[in-house]
Amino acid sequence: MILIAILLGTLTAGIGSVWLAALLSFGVLARYTQHMLSLAAGALLATAFLHLLPEAFESQVSAHTLFTTLLAGLVFFFLLDKAELWHHGHEHHAPAQGADPHHADHAHQAHHGHAHSHDAKSGGWAILAGDSVHAFGDGILIASAFMADLRLGVVAALAVLMHEVPHHMGDLMVLRQTSGNRRIAVVKVTLAGAVTALGGMVGYALVDQLYGYLPFFLVMAASSFVYVALADLIPQLQKRASARETAAQIGWLAMGIALVMLTNAIAHSH
Repeated sequence: MILIAILLGTLTAGIGSVWLAALLSFGVLARYTQHMLSLAAGALLATAFLHLLPEAFESQVSAHTLFTTLLAGLVFFFLLDKAELWHHGHEHHAPAQGADPHHADHAHQAHHGHAHSHDAKSGGWAILAGDSVHAFGDGILIASAFMADLRLGVVAALAVLMHEVPHHMGDLMVLRQTSGNRRIAVVKVTLAGAVTALGGMVGYALVDQLYGYLPFFLVMAASSFVYVALADLIPQLQKRASARETAAQIGWLAMGIALVMLTNAIAHSH
């Protein structure tokens, strides 16, 4: 009975949050892509600094160990980025350069600052890796709550669902840029969200042994979100913009942070 409850709870939180985020991002807010990038950057940074890291630092693990993990995570995602760019570069430079005018335009873009597809493509990997780690940790948390008390488990699953919506809106915007395809973006983030159920199952089986590692899951997930926000999203927002556009960017960035703060406050009030 508890295992079925954990499965239902983790799938609702992990996948339901992605579909709700997709409905908002690609339905209501689809026309505001540039604004959504600002919102995504704010949501990812706020998720890392106001939710994941504080929770990790509430544990018994020393601050020095957790900061070392954060640094290792940032370096890891930087290397992942490099490997993906190298692989992507080799793939793309194989055909004859002059053959495709779009390719020439792409090279021109690449020459001028950050080429969208290159940056975002690698950011996509970091987002999915971070999402999967985060989802696994969420699954363990939900399983632990269900094993303590059924009602507590339901509240935990709903809290995770709410938490994840603004953050998944950010993820979907990053992945939409990488593939240029909404459906692929939704499928990828849904698969990462489904890892919540895997975390729930593992949590059910090994809850006592795994609980000690939870702070490390939280910090690794945080490092991926910080990396993507600072290395992929914010550089795209730093192109020269008018005062009005800049004000809009700051406003949407602040809204991303405010959304996460609000969902944090609601989740913690239960």
